[in-house]
Amino acid sequence: MLSVKNIDVAYGRAKVLHDISLELEPGRMVFIAGRNGAGKTTFLKSIAGFMKPLAGTITFLNKNITGLPPEKVALLGIRYVFQDKRVFSNLTVRENLELAAYPVKEKISTAVEKVMSIYPKMEKFLNLRAGSLSGGQRQILLIGRALVGDPKLLLIDEPTEGLAAGTINDILNVLSMMKGKVSMIIVEQNLSVVGMLGDKVYIMREGKIVQECSDKTDITDKAKLEKFL
Repeated sequence: MLSVKNIDVAYGRAKVLHDISLELEPGRMVFIAGRNGAGKTTFLKSIAGFMKPLAGTITFLNKNITGLPPEKVALLGIRYVFQDKRVFSNLTVRENLELAAYPVKEKISTAVEKVMSIYPKMEKFLNLRAGSLSGGQRQILLIGRALVGDPKLLLIDEPTEGLAAGTINDILNVLSMMKGKVSMIIVEQNLSVVGMLGDKVYIMREGKIVQECSDKTDITDKAKLEKFL
């Protein structure tokens, strides 16, 4: 489904990613783990089209998307959920979903149903300003908004960052309900979350992938994963 082959990415003259490769099969949930500054977000942005690789290729559904701008990547079925949890604060939750539905010509009722299917509690917030939501609820809104238009792949950056334990459980439930229905690559530092949900884990350090784990025994072994960070 997605094949990243030997990409290098730089900010100006400073190379950030070095010879990165990754394979993603349909319906799988892959995690990218690593410490701050490892290059995880840059890697997601490279797939989404916000960063142009200096070398290597990115192939999605047998189409070379290397260097395509983000709007074209999105139209091909890849959606990027940023880590800043930034919604359109002055608009209602429903209006946030309307903005996502308009460019893909999806009915607002369908967009709302998709969010309700992963988080039924959102129904009572539909007519409230999105800025009044908690950090976890904003994160769920962003994930639900990314589902509008039936994308094939979600790129989710640090979904549990800065959230309380109870709210993290809500995020876990949402991701669990989505698992198998849409492919996902998720940047996540919480190794407990990685162990519970991951089909495969790539560990990044200093702009390189230093370990790939696909055995469930390894993925759930937090101490073992920590050794590679």
